[in-house]
Amino acid sequence: MSRKRPSSTITATTPSDQRPREEKSAPYEDPRYETLLELNGSYMVEDPVGLASASRDLCRSLLENSQPIPSDTLFRDDIFKTTIQNLRQKNEARVIQDITRLIVPSAENLFIFGGAKHLDVLTESVNEGWNNSIPLTDPRPQPDYSVGFRRTAFTKDQFDKLSPFIGDFLGGDQSFFMATYYIYFPFLTCEVKCGATALDTADRQNAHSMTLAVRGIVELFRCVKRENEANRQILAFSISHSNEDVRIYGHYPVINGKDTKYYRYLIKRIDLIDPDGKDKWVAYRFTRNVYDIWMPAHFKNICSAVDQLPSDLDFGVPPLSGASGLSQDESVEQNSRSSNAGVTPDTSFTRPEARPEAAKRRKGQA
Repeated sequence: MSRKRPSSTITATTPSDQRPREEKSAPYEDPRYETLLELNGSYMVEDPVGLASASRDLCRSLLENSQPIPSDTLFRDDIFKTTIQNLRQKNEARVIQDITRLIVPSAENLFIFGGAKHLDVLTESVNEGWNNSIPLTDPRPQPDYSVGFRRTAFTKDQFDKLSPFIGDFLGGDQSFFMATYYIYFPFLTCEVKCGATALDTADRQNAHSMTLAVRGIVELFRCVKRENEANRQILAFSISHSNEDVRIYGHYPVINGKDTKYYRYLIKRIDLIDPDGKDKWVAYRFTRNVYDIWMPAHFKNICSAVDQLPSDLDFGVPPLSGASGLSQDESVEQNSRSSNAGVTPDTSFTRPEARPEAAKRRKGQA
């Protein structure tokens, strides 16, 4: 498990978060970017053996479970057709303003306004670079919207166990477990484009981001010899949408000993310009179900693995001044863990009660 510290050189360049949206999307517009992802073990297809059956069933339930929908919005039955027509030839900023929150609802807003108290463990970012994630390739991800866990979701003991793998996160150290300095273990991203063909670009952006997200879970579970629980299980979701279409994907690893490859599974494609608009709320309900049904079990799995991390890690390196004990460019080699590459349909990622008991807490702590 390596952590990287960015260069201390100070530059006057404009942060990418403040640059035009077209600039951050440019590298992903080239179809050859998919080949670049493949060279790094990330594939924008389903693997030949396929997703574990339990994860397929999970996706079906996330699509079908009912959820309350907002009553007075631009998706209201009598004005929906006009809403979609008005977005023709509009730019991405307008699409995001008018309909993105009706496709991918905000986790924080649901907590604040909707009384969804279980969402207090989540935090989100908008068009913010994942500067604290160890990159897969250039450019580093910068999703239009992303969701993960906030630092305060973890107990002090859990955070102490994570700290050796995080480093000086406020100083910009990079980790497998972080996206931004305040988002841990991201699990959902959304990218917005205009026009159906532009969604291929959004798909590439989401594939890159979610590869990093799934990689973080795999590396955590590899540390505690439980990586087989993650094999062929959906560990993250992405949504690409335009003013006309929506694509929902699940992202999962295929683990074979030391080797891990990353794939995606198409969960649903939605035509927003369908005359009846019958599927207009599908993505909204799906996202709510991810928050309400899938996320709590996923978080418990993460916490159980964190609890099993050793509490006496000693990397034999001098600590950073004012940081959390990691030196620049420090890396730690983990022993390779062997795992079964076959389908594992019944794991703690789909059956929470199967999780083993957490390891004992650090001695001397409550």
